Order: sequence, then structure tokens, then C-alpha cells
Amino acid sequence: MDFYFGLLIIGGVLFFILTKRMSSLSALIVVPVIGALLAGYGLETAEFALSGIKNIAPIATMFIFAILFFGILTDAGMFDPLIRFILKKAGRDPAKITLGAAILAMLVHLDGSGAVTFLIVVPAMLPLFDGLKMDRRILACVVGLGAGTMNLVPWGGPTLRAASALQISVTDLYRPLFLPQVSGLIFVLAVAYYLGKKEGLRVKVRNEHSNQLDAPALEERLTSRPDRFWFNVVLTVITIGILIQGHIAPALIFMVAAVVALSVNYPNLQQQKERLDAHAKSALLMASILLAAGVFIGVLTEAGMIKAIAESVTQLIPPAMGDHIPVALALVSMPASLIFDPDSFYFGFLPIIAQVGNEMGVPAASIGQASLLGQMTTGFPLSPLTASTFLLIGLCQIDLADHQRFSFGYAFLTTLVMTVTSILLGLFPL
Repeated sequence: MDFYFGLLIIGGVLFFILTKRMSSLSALIVVPVIGALLAGYGLETAEFALSGIKNIAPIATMFIFAILFFGILTDAGMFDPLIRFILKKAGRDPAKITLGAAILAMLVHLDGSGAVTFLIVVPAMLPLFDGLKMDRRILACVVGLGAGTMNLVPWGGPTLRAASALQISVTDLYRPLFLPQVSGLIFVLAVAYYLGKKEGLRVKVRNEHSNQLDAPALEERLTSRPDRFWFNVVLTVITIGILIQGHIAPALIFMVAAVVALSVNYPNLQQQKERLDAHAKSALLMASILLAAGVFIGVLTEAGMIKAIAESVTQLIPPAMGDHIPVALALVSMPASLIFDPDSFYFGFLPIIAQVGNEMGVPAASIGQASLLGQMTTGFPLSPLTASTFLLIGLCQIDLADHQRFSFGYAFLTTLVMTVTSILLGLFPL
């Protein structure tokens, strides 16, 4: 019976999320609770849910304070000098302009927010593209690829979801992916340079210093703290360095870092309250979904439903195919972003795939890492299921279909490069 009720709960969550009949938050809470009650678990349902919430709590805490930390640094203007430098150096050379757009997207996306990245990078670079009559699809492509590949960061939505669904430490999940991510970022820069060179030939533009475009002026913000720029840079480097080492719980790292950033940049209590209020909405929204996912995962795991489903699926997969699950998942992960939203994939399908792999001796971490190479990372800027995709194409003023046709191949190749790197490093068996 656990098999059928598990399928009913997962199918119900996917149905309500994908058809937009319920929000992800509501579906992840209501459907598993009702399903467990119908399965006869009674008051045990509350214990299942609480167990899942306890496992998710450290990850939700990390996300809240990561959002606050990077939000505060953005408000303080840490990225502003970098933006000005890139705009100045890009000049009228399309290759430099596309490279600058990609690099800027990568750096700004340190906060893990696609919407923030697109709102900062596209308006800054668009005047250069329009001034040279360059194809705006290139801007959408390189910015999307830069942000998407950076979305593997430990505090990014996909990594947090995968760690939550598989109940694995964020650090353990991400650390082996660091070099594959670097290979992906390098490939994205190569793509940006190639597209810029190709576009330069089309518009017949030459790099002439005397004809450089003026860098668009950045809007001066009352929250900017240019005198604290180097302090913020050092604080960011130290924070990320400690995080990658994995000796301290990520939640505590970001809690301390956020408090330090807030206190140094905004010592006035009223200013601190304003900065917290400015980022509370995005932090609370994602944290709420993660805690709701804890209910979903808790019910399915503690009731034995995931295990029952996986055991049934395992019987259908030839034993010889078990070792190939991570590679196969990595290759389909990017295209899967076009048909699955992150909640339905990471909280609905990934636990089942991981349990199937476990039955065949494949570590859950390997399967989680494989999924991260494309599912809502390189794939999120093309997915019609994420609001930030429409923000990107809206700012660039291009159609979704044109954007997908132009960028899909480059996004898939980026995932392929990271997958091959993972295989060469021994992360995934062939």
C-alpha cells in the first residue's frame, strides 16, 4: 500500500504544482498530509512531518542568511566598481562586450538570485549592445549561461533543494562539483568570446579607442557604501573560503557573515531594519518552500513510501545500468528544466531516482550532483516555469521561443562539459 500511496502523493504534488492549481508551498504541505492520513498513519503523520522539518531547518536557515548577506553587499555597492570597470574596458569590441556581460553575470549571481542578476546586468550592458546594433539574443544567452552555471553555488536554489530532498550536507554535495563548475564557467566564457567575435564580423565593428562608447552611469543609491568596498570584498572571500572548507556549519557561517556585513555597512539601527525589510520577502519565500518540502520528504521517507517505490522501479532497471544512472541523469537534467519546475523535480523525482540508485549501490550524493549539472542551473534561464526567464527576455525585448532556440545548444554543451569533467575526475562512473 505504501507504494500506491507514495505514487498518489508524488503525483498529486506534481499535478497541483504543474497545473498551477496550488502554490508549491500549499501542495508540498497539504497533499502529503492528506495522503498519509488516508494511508492510515493517523497522528504519526505529524511525527513524520516534524522529522522532515528538523532535517530541513539548517538548510532553510542557511538560505535566509545567505540572501541577507549578499543582499546587503549589493545594497552597499560592492559590485558597482566592477560594473563600471567592465563597461569601460569593453569599449566597442563585441568580443569584450559579450565577455564582460558573462563575467558580470557570474559575479553578480553570487547571491543566487536570477532576478537580481538580470536586473543589474542587462540594463548595464544593453546600451552597448544597442549602440553597436548587436543581436540581443546574444546578451540573453551569455547572461543566462553565466548566471545559470553560477547557480550551482551552495546557497543556490537547486543545490539547497537537492540537499534537502536527499538529506545530504550542502557542503558534501557541492564540494566535488567545484572543479566541474569551474570548467563550465570557463566554457561559458569561451562561448561568450566566440559569439562576440562572430557578431563583430557581422556588424563589421573594429576596436577603436577613439570611438569608445561612454559607460552608462550607474544610479547612485543612498545605500551605497563605497568607503567599505574592500572590507566587503575581503569579507566575501573569507566567507566563501570557510564555506568550501566545510569545517563549520554553513548556516552559522552566513549568520555571522550577515551580521558583520549589516553592522559594518549600516551601523544605524533604523538603516539595519530597512535593509532587513528589503530582503525579507525573498528570504522568507524560499525558506517557507524548503520547510514545506520538509513535510513532503518527511512523510514519504518516514512512512517508507519512497523506499517502496524505489524497490519496485529497481526491478525494471537492468543491474548493469545502475552505474550509468548519474551520467544519464546529468545529460537529461538540462532539457528537463523545460518541463519540470525545480520543486517538482527535486522534491518529487530526485528522491525516487536516488533511492533506485541506492538499491543498485550508487551513492545518493552522486545522483544529486548529476542533477545539479543542468536542472535549473544551466537550464533555469530557458525554462518557461521560472519567472526570472521572462524577466530576462523582457529586459532584452526578445521572444521566449527565439531565446530558447538560440541558447539551448550552448546551455546543453555547458552541461556536457561539466559532465565530462565530472567523469574525468572520477565523480561519475561510466
